Amino acid sequence: MNEASHHVVVVGAGFGGLEFTRALSGVPVRITMIDKRNHHLFQPLLYQVATTALATSEVAWPIRHLLRKRKDVTTLLANVSGVDRAGGRVLLDDGSAVAYDTLVLATGARHAYFDHDEWEPFAPGLKTLEDATTIRRRILLAFEQAERETDPEKRKALLTLAIVGGGPTGVELAGTIAELARDTLRGEFRNIDTRQTRVVLIEAADRILANFAPELSDYARKALERLGVEVELGGAVTRCDAEGVVFGDTVLPARTILWAAGVAASPAAEWLGAAADRAGRVLVEPDLTVPGSPEIFVIGDAAHVLRPDGKPVPGVAPVAKQAGWHVAATIKARLAGNASPRPFRYKHDGDLATIGKRAAVIDFGWIKLTGWPAWWLWGIAHIYFLIGFRNRLAVSLSWLWIYATGQRSARLITQGDDDKG
Repeated sequence: MNEASHHVVVVGAGFGGLEFTRALSGVPVRITMIDKRNHHLFQPLLYQVATTALATSEVAWPIRHLLRKRKDVTTLLANVSGVDRAGGRVLLDDGSAVAYDTLVLATGARHAYFDHDEWEPFAPGLKTLEDATTIRRRILLAFEQAERETDPEKRKALLTLAIVGGGPTGVELAGTIAELARDTLRGEFRNIDTRQTRVVLIEAADRILANFAPELSDYARKALERLGVEVELGGAVTRCDAEGVVFGDTVLPARTILWAAGVAASPAAEWLGAAADRAGRVLVEPDLTVPGSPEIFVIGDAAHVLRPDGKPVPGVAPVAKQAGWHVAATIKARLAGNASPRPFRYKHDGDLATIGKRAAVIDFGWIKLTGWPAWWLWGIAHIYFLIGFRNRLAVSLSWLWIYATGQRSARLITQGDDDKG
């Protein structure tokens, strides 16, 4: 590598891309960061924006602000349309291109509807700030429309919210929406009793939180049921439309459906013309490079990476961050003249999920926690990883206020297109 002129292009300012860029601080390379949005998003708390607990500014930060002190980094707001591997260029949708010596694709994931993309208008997923505000709008509008509805069956459908998928996102959404209906909104309407709201969590498997130990899954199910959530197991969804959702043999009239059941990788594999798994993740080499292109790395949710036991690594922030550090270390080694492959090894520290404002489950393998202690540890861990003192303070105060009063302050219905679901 020619240190003086080596140009690294990073596509995606999520956890992986940002961590990689930070880890290259002080290394004699030029870096160009490309993202189609101008902000870095703390996705683990995105569901709290969707459920009115936090404002968008508390979970997202402008990329330029985060990298303002890095004179070696140029940030571009642009949409990538492809990669010219032979020419060493990232292609942008305006017809321009950015040349690279090393390319890092950290483009994350999108929603997957199991070959039923027609469900998306009726069952939005949760990956972006726009998704969160759309979901927040639909949830709040459902109560507003129910207040005006005089037909009992239509009102019942408006007060039924279905969440598809029993992973951490689905569990967290279900618990928070149940508390929103039963605590926050109680007494604010005159024609409806929000405590009669049905929150139904639908999971095709035989238990929720499948990545957790069975006893923690069982605890989470019981904790949700104490909040009033109906947990439906063992029935795969076969239809989503404006009238509701069908799973197993059950037809559930529900005007609000939220999707937390599956994800697919970004189009990185399509850009590269590379082999991918069923979810669209690039089948990378053990060192996270693309087969046949050692100058291209794919990290995070866009990469298919196996653990020593043969199972894919989970699609969580720690994987992306560790991969970012790994690739940065590889580039440093190459600059020092060591081009030997460096296999990536993911260290799994544990799984966490919260259930409402007073319970959580934590599985560190060597120790498992539930209930109030787990909730506090979950909160401390998330606050620690937030960026900046102001955000840590704002989120802490918001959580303490919700914990003490049950009130959520971010209950704004923003303008948008008419809902289809």
